[in-house]
Amino acid sequence: MRFGVNYTPTHGWFHHWLDFDLDDIRADLDSIAALGLDHIRVFPLWPLFQPNRTLIRPRAVDQLVRLVDAAAERGLDVAVDGLQGHLSSFDFIPSWTTTWHRRNIFTDPDVVDAQAAYLTTLAAALADRPGFLGMTVGNEINQFSGRPHPDPDPVTPAQAGRWLRRMLAACEAGAPGLPHVHASYDAAWYDGTHPFTPAHSARLGAMTTVHSWVFDGTAQRYGHDAPATGLHAAYLVELSKAWADDPARPVWLQEVGAPAPHVPPSSAAAFAEATIEAVLDCPDVWGITWWCSHDVDRALADFPELEYGLGLLTNDRVVKPVGEVVGRYARERLRVAAGVRRTALVLDAGEPEDAPGRGVCAPGGAFFEAWMRGASGGGRPGVVLAQRVEDAGYLAARGITEVVRP
Repeated sequence: MRFGVNYTPTHGWFHHWLDFDLDDIRADLDSIAALGLDHIRVFPLWPLFQPNRTLIRPRAVDQLVRLVDAAAERGLDVAVDGLQGHLSSFDFIPSWTTTWHRRNIFTDPDVVDAQAAYLTTLAAALADRPGFLGMTVGNEINQFSGRPHPDPDPVTPAQAGRWLRRMLAACEAGAPGLPHVHASYDAAWYDGTHPFTPAHSARLGAMTTVHSWVFDGTAQRYGHDAPATGLHAAYLVELSKAWADDPARPVWLQEVGAPAPHVPPSSAAAFAEATIEAVLDCPDVWGITWWCSHDVDRALADFPELEYGLGLLTNDRVVKPVGEVVGRYARERLRVAAGVRRTALVLDAGEPEDAPGRGVCAPGGAFFEAWMRGASGGGRPGVVLAQRVEDAGYLAARGITEVVRP
């Protein structure tokens, strides 16, 4: 089990690439390593690294390599996102895709070629560096494909699948054999109309990534200290297993955190404890990468009302105690038996890859409610594909003795 953090620089937020200071980064990495963590996830900003369709800045790529090397010196492995894309309510899209040059980032041939070249360049620059874990295509770039984005790039599920395969192939071309992945925000799992589908997440790439944020309606509906809120990340991990072709496919809980004000600062550490213990009871989890700050710093001080409204701001009262909780689990590498799997909730997930997601799985939906009732009642329900219900060996391996449908 791997434990790490999504790296939010202490100075300059993600704009730190504009004033790259390796000494500041080294100090941050020392703090992360001191917690006992073993990896970080980092976020190059796409417009800064590829400001023109045919220009990938060598200096920016070299800065990324230096960051990865500095992490390796401290025993930290590094996963690198490519197309940023979108971070903490801000879009970072290069000008050659917008306004007078408006093009669909998923379907325009020139844009797609340029994206592929960019991902291959980053991956190739890092391929031989110690501790490089692999590429993530981009951070929740599926949010550009439809509402509520104010200026979406429409795409069909079939087109989304083709785009993802092309981007993953570009990562593989630059760094063969590493576990390259892609990442979606939870509309992929919960919104039945979303073009990036659960099957895309659970079947493309080396493993499934899950981003669990309880400001999606879970904390608002159930409360910050309710079982459903602490179990939300484990639920998404199990839901992703239901859509996978391979029941042993690894799942990476790539983003999870305690967002204020939906989780009050005084409850953040308890939320972290409940979340991690529940996820440790799930099978085939590659690792947990905490985001102690689904947040901002002084870099966004001009927009505090927006950030608080989205529940993104935290502070030292959250970061320090939560960091201590995550660090303790990292040092001890605990596996917690939070419950016995007795029940399998059956999700008929065997549809084609481009089938839409299921609203019934969203917070408040029938499947969500049934899973949470079982989980909070003392036994953790498993999630299996309908076609596996008669596979006695598969069910027995997960301790399942009963199968029900929500």
